[in-house]
Amino acid sequence: MTLRDGVLPAEMIAQLMEAGVITGGDSARLQPASLDLTLGARAWRVRASFLPSRVRTVKARIDDGLAMQAIDLADGAVFERGCVYLVELNERLALPPTVEGAANPKSSTGRIDVFVRLVTDYGTAFDEIPVGYNGPLYAEISPRTFSILARQGSSLNQLRLKVGDCLLDDQALADLHKQAPLVDDDADIMDGLGLSVALSADDGMIGWRARRHSALIDVDKVGGLDPNDFFEPINQPSSGFIILDPDEFYILASKEALAIPPDYAAEMTPISPGLGEFRVHYAGFFDPGFGWSEKGTNGSRGVLEVRSHDAPFVLEDGQLVARLVYERMAERPQNLYGAAVKSNYQGQGLKLSKHFRS
Repeated sequence: MTLRDGVLPAEMIAQLMEAGVITGGDSARLQPASLDLTLGARAWRVRASFLPSRVRTVKARIDDGLAMQAIDLADGAVFERGCVYLVELNERLALPPTVEGAANPKSSTGRIDVFVRLVTDYGTAFDEIPVGYNGPLYAEISPRTFSILARQGSSLNQLRLKVGDCLLDDQALADLHKQAPLVDDDADIMDGLGLSVALSADDGMIGWRARRHSALIDVDKVGGLDPNDFFEPINQPSSGFIILDPDEFYILASKEALAIPPDYAAEMTPISPGLGEFRVHYAGFFDPGFGWSEKGTNGSRGVLEVRSHDAPFVLEDGQLVARLVYERMAERPQNLYGAAVKSNYQGQGLKLSKHFRS
């Protein structure tokens, strides 16, 4: 098959699965511009996070003394917060020489503060799959606040495939915003589309702060948990700012309402260290159609998973906290986010993960 430059839509990914380029994948887990990856049966608790380097496979690195315990996920297992695990995924790749890949945690994974990164054989960077990669895939999993229950077949991260240089530069992004507004206000475009944090709200509630020592979260169960058992609400501050406590986890929302037009995909990029001593980046992929409709749209707020670093940090209403980069699709997906596919976060405001009751 001939692959055009751009991010590959679900239909092209399905063709690659049929051709044996992707094995072990489940076509029912296709999203408009990505594939949900699934946990295999084999896992290890490891001493530390690691990359194999250019000269080693992941298995060789595990056998080097990093593995503390082998875990069978067939019947499920608890991943304890503060620990690092490595899981072999069900999917395996044999990419053509023009195709590369990237991975990110799913939205629901980031919103429960589970740090998930893809690892490949001979890999020198997390979440990056070089062109022509042929080999197994692994997920490094590190729950930060809540311990989780997962099993073989659970899905915590996503794979996106692309061909060629499909990234929009700032001029192309500005032109696109004129044609189809990407935010409901003036666009801050510099190295991507800027997002600011909303610390004011009509109902007075602007976010959630995670509670320590909460119960276990089963990653495959939807809508059964009481949010107040795991989070405490944050009310609008009279001062116009909040102070992030070190190593605490917050769910906040962007001031801007976003739209991803059907011929594009987007990704939230890690914040520049120059913008502050905090991190806003767990779930990075935004599918074509997010916050968009043919009749025009009010957009969908970006939910921000925020963690401060080593020092308390002041966050003000309207402060720049993240950037989105946009990429061209190789083809428009037949099914857009929020349309024919099940989409938990279309039209979202300040929303917790799918595991919690509304």
